[in-house]
Amino acid sequence: MSISQIASSVSESVTLALNEKAAVLRAKGEPLIHLGGGEPKAKAPVDAILAAAAMLNSGEVRYTPSAGTPAMKAAIIRYTQEHYGRKVTPKHVIASSGAKQAIMVALRAILDPLDEVVFPAPYWVSYPEMVRLCGAVPVPAVPEDGTLVPTAEDIISRVGSQTKAILINSPSNPSGLMIPPDVIKEVVEFCEKEGIYLITDDIYHRLLFDGKKWTNPYEFSKDLGDTSKLIVINGVSKAYAMTGFRIGWAVANPKLIEVMGNIQSHETSGPAGLLQVGAVAAINGTQSNVENLRMQLENRKNILMSKLGAFEGVKVTEPDGTFYAFVDFRAYEKDSLKLSTFLLEKVQVVTVPGIGFGVDGHLRMSYCGPEKDVIEGIERIKWALDPNSPNELQIGNRKLVRDWA
Repeated sequence: MSISQIASSVSESVTLALNEKAAVLRAKGEPLIHLGGGEPKAKAPVDAILAAAAMLNSGEVRYTPSAGTPAMKAAIIRYTQEHYGRKVTPKHVIASSGAKQAIMVALRAILDPLDEVVFPAPYWVSYPEMVRLCGAVPVPAVPEDGTLVPTAEDIISRVGSQTKAILINSPSNPSGLMIPPDVIKEVVEFCEKEGIYLITDDIYHRLLFDGKKWTNPYEFSKDLGDTSKLIVINGVSKAYAMTGFRIGWAVANPKLIEVMGNIQSHETSGPAGLLQVGAVAAINGTQSNVENLRMQLENRKNILMSKLGAFEGVKVTEPDGTFYAFVDFRAYEKDSLKLSTFLLEKVQVVTVPGIGFGVDGHLRMSYCGPEKDVIEGIERIKWALDPNSPNELQIGNRKLVRDWA
């Protein structure tokens, strides 16, 4: 069988593969704890559910414009004005089937084969594969100081003659850490000076903790006209707990949006009308769900940090937001895939190996699930790794025995 070079270069999504494996184990009745999830367990806003149900009951569920319905675009414009202080028009926005598709369509619109895209490491697992799907070259920028937060120099030093774009995600999946404002400022100004696209993946920007403030990239941009190379990505998946609705968007200059719309029209046509109706209702409706979710996540983050703080040998930088922590387990095992597999097999705890995010020796641990799962999950991991742990552990009706050194 013949497979294209591009397809052969793309790896399976580590996170989705783990979700599938976890689903199989759970279906078998295993006492699984999932600390690898990437979606909030809160329910979608009632406004969204009622609006979608009303449309479904009407029976009028049809094709939509490839770049989004007028109502969806109006909601994105409103969102951009409220949260970014930026007035845009329908020509500046495109709605896609999730923020992931918005990024993918943007990359297809700007990249030629062998172009390069620079992004900080650790990075979301899909960034390098999305770049490779365009025949381009991913260039991770690993912080020189050994931390999980890049300096402007870390990013800019990786820019070369083939660099077409820089892609940043703040707060970050997998670390939950924000890029400092001075770094955002320098990168925005550098991209404008050099004529390089800057893509900001802001999908977690409303899920911040401890009174911290998100940095708006538009604050530092001087070119907000039709030549702007700033592409802002967002969506309803995380803050509104609407992952299954698959509605995201991009805000960019009108010419680029036009090209992105052309590409999307041939790839998937427009996002599902039913789901756009739900997304519009969420954006325009009461916002209490977002704050309630943020508060729940902050509480679970505090629980996670407390539990990890009592775990000798483990290192973690407290997240600024999201619902992830990127935990350093190198004192126990430097091979994160080996460690993640071990924990799943021995104590039925799902984590995501750091190698998939470009930094080995770490595990991404999610605290978007129930508090009891966060607590018990860390306790199981500690029992599995701590040589001073008791020889036996009771999980439900099952007794586990340490049969490893």
